[in-house]
Amino acid sequence: MIYLRLFFEFFKVGLFSVGGGLATIPFLSDMGARTGWFTAGNLANMIAISESTPGPMGVNMATYVGFHTSGVLGGIVATLGLICPAIIVIAIIAGFLKKFRESRAVDAVFYGLRPASTALIAAALAQVCSIALMFHETAGPEMAPGSVVPKTQLFYWPAIALACVVFICLQLKPLKKVHPIVFIALSAVAGIVFKL
Repeated sequence: MIYLRLFFEFFKVGLFSVGGGLATIPFLSDMGARTGWFTAGNLANMIAISESTPGPMGVNMATYVGFHTSGVLGGIVATLGLICPAIIVIAIIAGFLKKFRESRAVDAVFYGLRPASTALIAAALAQVCSIALMFHETAGPEMAPGSVVPKTQLFYWPAIALACVVFICLQLKPLKKVHPIVFIALSAVAGIVFKL
């Protein structure tokens, strides 16, 4: 039964997340809240790992959640669930490609999808910033009653400082030629050293 649910949940994500890997984040966040398969912190780690490893982010995240939930077979089932909608749509469109390409209706649909995918990516950006740069503990002595934010601190300043340093470094001309993996590796080291 868990395999069917994994397939179905990720099939929905693959079907509706127009705009690539980042567009899957709002759907994954909702999935984590509904199923309990992963927390917001787990999601932040999945995003960091998926962005740092080869392959599409959505597929990496589906494989991780499936494996974490139900082992190797769960990883395979979740990944298949995510990619099946794309395979089905491509198979349907391939037969009518020329006709579709010249259709005004199809052009209008793609025109309408642009703002939708932009909104999904913007929502993903806001969510990732919230997870990475703010506290989200739900229990502890520093909690205000009924709140999900510690009484003493809302923002996680070490992470904000690291984000600012990386942003500034990316604006410096000599560092623009440095491969992004260098910044990812240095950020990982900073996270380990300073326990961000």
